[in-house]
Amino acid sequence: MDKIIIQTQDFDLSTELKLLTKNAKNIGAAVSFVGFVRDLHKQPLTKITLENYPKMTQKALAEIASKAHKRWVLGDITIIHRIGNLRVNAQIVLVIVSSKHRKSAFEACEFIMDYLKTQAPFWKKEHSQNQSKWVEAKIGDKSQAKRWD
Repeated sequence: MDKIIIQTQDFDLSTELKLLTKNAKNIGAAVSFVGFVRDLHKQPLTKITLENYPKMTQKALAEIASKAHKRWVLGDITIIHRIGNLRVNAQIVLVIVSSKHRKSAFEACEFIMDYLKTQAPFWKKEHSQNQSKWVEAKIGDKSQAKRWD
């Protein structure tokens, strides 16, 4: 059974991996991705703020997971995405995909992340010492997601 959570608190990869595989049968692989808040700016970031509309976001993440299940033979999927104020180097997103085969798990995990970056309704605001600004998905992220069409 897939687990999709939007939360303010941090998560633990090891705990989530154990939960995902606890009752699993016939899985040969579990692939995980942990994304972090990073600072690639001239003016150092102090934090980011992530906002969402919970029902809309939950539905969008479930649809992304469903699309992955339709493309690959998968076991369960875990998606945890944080919201609120996050400092640089904080964990922001976790995706774990289980499957009988590693190739399917790797591809599905990458697919989910590409779609999360471009299709999930999160609004991100970057804060530095002198300014705050809302940011959109990058062109590179959009081209990564298009390759799955």
